[in-house]
Amino acid sequence: MNILFVSSEVEDLAKTGGLADVAKALPVSFKKVGHDVRIVTPLYKISANVENARTVLQDVELHAGDLTYTYSVKQIELHGVVVYLVDYPTYFDRKGIYSDGYEAYDDNGERYAFFSMAALHLAQLLEFKTDVIHCNDWHTGLIPFYLHKHWSNNPFLANAKTVLSVHNGAFQGQFHIDSVPVLAKSGVNHEDLNHGHVNYLKMGVRYASKIVAVSPSYAQELQTDLGSHHMGDYFRARSHDMAGIINGCDYSQWDPATDPLIPSNYTVENMSGKAFCKASLQQMSHLPVDGDIPLIGMVCRITDQKGFGYLIPVLENILHHNVQFVMIGTGDPHLVSQIQAISDKHRNKFYFMHDFSLSFSHLITAGSDFFMMPSLFEPCGLNQMYSLAYGTLPIVRAVGGLKDTVIDLEADPANANGFVFNRPDSEELLNCVRKALLFYHEYKQTFDFIRKRAMQTRFNWHESAMEYEALYQSLVN
Repeated sequence: MNILFVSSEVEDLAKTGGLADVAKALPVSFKKVGHDVRIVTPLYKISANVENARTVLQDVELHAGDLTYTYSVKQIELHGVVVYLVDYPTYFDRKGIYSDGYEAYDDNGERYAFFSMAALHLAQLLEFKTDVIHCNDWHTGLIPFYLHKHWSNNPFLANAKTVLSVHNGAFQGQFHIDSVPVLAKSGVNHEDLNHGHVNYLKMGVRYASKIVAVSPSYAQELQTDLGSHHMGDYFRARSHDMAGIINGCDYSQWDPATDPLIPSNYTVENMSGKAFCKASLQQMSHLPVDGDIPLIGMVCRITDQKGFGYLIPVLENILHHNVQFVMIGTGDPHLVSQIQAISDKHRNKFYFMHDFSLSFSHLITAGSDFFMMPSLFEPCGLNQMYSLAYGTLPIVRAVGGLKDTVIDLEADPANANGFVFNRPDSEELLNCVRKALLFYHEYKQTFDFIRKRAMQTRFNWHESAMEYEALYQSLVN
């Protein structure tokens, strides 16, 4: 199949989150099994590894009504996959991807409306006869609409089907139609407007051939009023065209046997390195170095989504136990100040680093006994996959991808690899943590057995890619 994979960010080029990981790993997997897959992404000022990019389209004109955009396209290869970089400095030559670090760019609606149109345009100009266009999140949500409205008779796109991956439905791309001239001139239907506003994710959900959530449970949650981010009616209307496919994990970067960022490597057969990592983490966190004290780690953005609304009220209750807690993250200043105050008060038990450090994140994942992810919602999640690989048992809420990857000790002892609670509730979270700590202290041998089982849990991109391939085949055949 000929696959055009369109994403606003790609790992190794430009990244803000998990979308970039998928936008690299999935095309690389498709390439390995013989598909002709091409990635389309913007050429940002901050794009890395593009020094040797060659120009394949120079100053081509894209017409939208009476508007004309003159842009270029550069090309590189990423692990054997061709990547087209849309070069339009007016929109992408900035210090950030979506924002200046504080405020979202005012013209984001116009920027990604243009980018979506350019992706289709370049497929035509480069004569890439496309079977499937894989769109990702709101930034590319207009592609199914554009294809339906303007490109359905194009010889290179006439048979193309669209798949929209929803990585996080909370981000929808809502803009007033008057702020997006290129879209205003594209014949947007009246029913696609809400008080003069257009919602890019809704457009994608409405016009895409298929919609894929990044975990089976998240696909179900998107069809509920509680979990749909106010889009339940739209997702329910397309329920027959929705699927959930769990993301894979890049074990080339997250493997305790080979990880260069941790002080001692270890395997299921020889776990001694994990104890060394724990001692190193305690030392770096200025905590008492004691292998018998259970250590809970947490690496995340400090936002309401991550469950801080019910974690913070019981954090001191957790710290009353014989436990240590290490957390790294940045985010909401109000939440950060509360966490910092608790850390200052319990400095001998709780270390909080208000920062991001890749090496320290790896050390937390390797050196902790438990990994905390009490998310309010979590479309897929990757940190629980990393922690499993490192024998660090996850403590998670049964939501989205966390529900699909972590098996609770009480619910299924024969297959358990972590601890799971259900309600987004402080008391339920506290009870779950207490169960985990009790298990650590009272059943050390079983704990070590489950830790090794967790390390053998795998979520490979090849398997995810095969599910996507089957979905594509159902559209193309």
